[in-house]
Amino acid sequence: MVRAFGYSFQGFRHAWREEAAFRQEAILAAVLIPVGIYLGRSGVERAILVCPVLLILVIEILNSAVEAVVDRSGTERHPLAGMAKDMGSAAVMLSFVLLGTVWLLVLSDHRH
Repeated sequence: MVRAFGYSFQGFRHAWREEAAFRQEAILAAVLIPVGIYLGRSGVERAILVCPVLLILVIEILNSAVEAVVDRSGTERHPLAGMAKDMGSAAVMLSFVLLGTVWLLVLSDHRH
């Protein structure tokens, strides 16, 4: 468990150092998580508001890992490499759509 935690910490360090998108999303998470905790009216609402924010970070790390493996495999352009990178990017985009949708639905219910 200690080794696994160490490898995970290294992964966070690599993501923070090497990936501008991860840094931006982590800063966004540092803002949105407290806001979501504050705006949620119950534990369930708080969880529902916070989870998509964390999911963005998870998906960004996985997207970065895919990109690193693709880049490591060679410098020549290959349709599958481009497809893998585009699909990773699409997953990040969908996680942002999920975030917006969840926050809109939960917070729009607060007006009633």
